[in-house]
Amino acid sequence: MPFKVVATRILPPDAQARLEAENYDLVQWKEDNVMPRDELLKQVNGADALICLLTDRIDSELLDVAGPQLKTVITMSVGFDHVDVDALRKRSIPLGYTPDVLTDAVADLTVLLTLAAARRMKEGMNAASQGEWGSWRPTWLCGSQFTGKTLGIIGMGRIGEAVAQRLKPFGISRTLYWGRREKPEVQERLPGAQFKAQLDDVLAESDYVIVCCALTPETKEMFNYEAFKKMKKCAVFVNTARGSIVQQDDLTRALEENLIASAGLDVTSPEPLDPSHKLYQLPNCVILPHIASATFETRERMASMCLENLQAALNNQTMPYSL
Repeated sequence: MPFKVVATRILPPDAQARLEAENYDLVQWKEDNVMPRDELLKQVNGADALICLLTDRIDSELLDVAGPQLKTVITMSVGFDHVDVDALRKRSIPLGYTPDVLTDAVADLTVLLTLAAARRMKEGMNAASQGEWGSWRPTWLCGSQFTGKTLGIIGMGRIGEAVAQRLKPFGISRTLYWGRREKPEVQERLPGAQFKAQLDDVLAESDYVIVCCALTPETKEMFNYEAFKKMKKCAVFVNTARGSIVQQDDLTRALEENLIASAGLDVTSPEPLDPSHKLYQLPNCVILPHIASATFETRERMASMCLENLQAALNNQTMPYSL
């Protein structure tokens, strides 16, 4: 009897073709939206493997419905805060994921957002398209440039380091970082980078504050009104990590009150953010719909890693990319 594999979305083309070529009893949600919860609970019953996304809640209820034969849950993501990891461990079900594959794509987009926010791209595009492009004026739509400025990285992991490496050739003079510990190995690759044990020091000294850390109980809503008050008024704030790291109403207030100059966001809380949300109306806030990993190369690699995990798990082997 073939293994029953449930996938909550269509995979990128190459990986999808490989998946369909296998002799699986494949149940797949083929709409370009989130698989409804009731449909997922219906289809997961009796599954041997589940391939899911960040948009799918994997909890005790779902695992109980799936049944004891479930061999693995595989998420096509680096983050797994949508998965009840303890519930999986209690049932001895391994979790597969796609680590270390997003670094370049996310770092590239982080630089894009930083430039867009710093150079007032949203305001410029609106001015051009709405007939406000008048004659040259000395200070019209002036923003800030990187040369001689201080960069603050919140979370100097792979992505944080990749962002700092990309921004260094722009003329950044100092790179500060905050995290759980000092990282001498990073400082060897980034000469002059300085660890700050106190987050407040990074906030007070940085011209660009870029959030690259994981969402944990410690970091949840750590960027609140008090944090923004400690930043420079000329500071640019960028978040490509997780929306819940920021207290969104406080960010809105900080931008409205000009406590900081501008913000660039690829993540919000919730997602998607309601189109009527005030942040969209602010001229100094650039928002993208969580597309930091959205390159063809990255998404195909993520899907391929999922299939490698799937094949290993169904053959009772250790998954190559597991928690």
